Amino acid sequence: MTTKREQTLSEMGLGPIWKLRASTLPAAAEEAPLTVAAAEPERGTLELRADQAHVAGTSWEALAAEVSACHQCRLCEQRKQAVLGVGDVQADWLFVGEAPGAEEDQRGEPFVGQAGKLLDNMLAAIDLVRGRDVYIANAVKCRPPENRTPATEEIATCRPYLERQIELIQPKLIVALGRPAAQTLLQTEVKIGAARGKLHAYKNIPLIVSYHPAYLLRTLLDKAKAWEDLCFMKQTMKALKGD
Repeated sequence: MTTKREQTLSEMGLGPIWKLRASTLPAAAEEAPLTVAAAEPERGTLELRADQAHVAGTSWEALAAEVSACHQCRLCEQRKQAVLGVGDVQADWLFVGEAPGAEEDQRGEPFVGQAGKLLDNMLAAIDLVRGRDVYIANAVKCRPPENRTPATEEIATCRPYLERQIELIQPKLIVALGRPAAQTLLQTEVKIGAARGKLHAYKNIPLIVSYHPAYLLRTLLDKAKAWEDLCFMKQTMKALKGD
């Protein structure tokens, strides 16, 4: 009999391969106590700062209005709307992606295209549901033309908005999906292959780095690694909650 979990994993392309494994967690995650190592500045550290002190202390309503009306970089020129985020504003889980795509720009919600469907399947695989103890945001709130990677100055302009979201949500765990999100939060150069499977920190909040769902749609072989990351996330949250 096929369970709902098995159906979800099959949709992710992970199916029966995992039935043969007693555990998919990295050994370090299973054996070592939960520790958080803050990202240390190093050569090549990204300087992503913006003079937006007025964002600090704003309410959700004021922040949403601020983002909606933002014209501080050229991304506003072609957007249909800014995309703040979606979900439970008191969530334990915060997932951060890169930037809105065409469909997100149209609908005003992050991760609603094919990548969004895959993200929802990934959440379901660890018993999570979009909007229920989960908040989803992007490092950049407006769609870059042709879905290109956001420029450093565009990330810097938007970073205070993301920082304020994190202050308001106070998540127990942050998941950075993809390199731009990881670099925005950790303020250092990141290689996903080297950063995944480890516990990082954003201002003392545990942070895990994994692949962006859009990347996984193009690189099917790395879906197995993404499943390992999901198991690591679930185990980390369990430890954070003392379960």
